[in-house]
Amino acid sequence: MVSKMFKLRKPRPGRAQRAFTLIELLVVLAIMATLLTLVVPRYFQKVDVARENVLRQNLYAVRDAIDKFRADTGRYPATMDELVNRRYLQSLPRDPITERTDSWLLSRPTEGQGVIDLHSGAEGKARDGTPYRSW
Repeated sequence: MVSKMFKLRKPRPGRAQRAFTLIELLVVLAIMATLLTLVVPRYFQKVDVARENVLRQNLYAVRDAIDKFRADTGRYPATMDELVNRRYLQSLPRDPITERTDSWLLSRPTEGQGVIDLHSGAEGKARDGTPYRSW
């Protein structure tokens, strides 16, 4: 009885086996390629938008920490590491365009020392045409 349950059926003679033809496979691949040409550019555009938004948020957070440091101590931080050591930042944020933490461009005051602002060190321009370095 057990052998009857697991017995494989043999195809009946004269009956064609069902399978996909080469034409059907090519049509499916063509449809997939067409859909990919529509989706992939939009995906990369959204990735660029997300990176720019993260850059804006990182710049805002660091600039806010610099302002709070100045309000608390009466001076600007000497280095970005001082903001981290004094717990104004958990860690120095990563520039999402360059994907590095050491590419930030620091602005120093005309008199005295310290860091009053920072900008992205990324080459190139944002989607709105402004250079990343001017943010």
